[in-house]
Amino acid sequence: MRTTGIVLICLSALGFVLAVISSLLGGPIAGVTAEGFSYGSANLALIAIVLAVFFKPEGKQKKATSNLTGPSE
Repeated sequence: MRTTGIVLICLSALGFVLAVISSLLGGPIAGVTAEGFSYGSANLALIAIVLAVFFKPEGKQKKATSNLTGPSE
């Protein structure tokens, strides 16, 4: 799943760059407007975040510890 997340993030970055270029040129690229690239970029990034959160390996979770009272002696 990590590889899928990395691919989605790379595609999201590409979509963002295309949105910026389309905005600077003032017209659509291949019939897609800057807003279309922007929406696609955001959606791919959200899918990558969901994959990273839901398919996290179980062994890498850390236990929450509270050290609010300072060191115990």
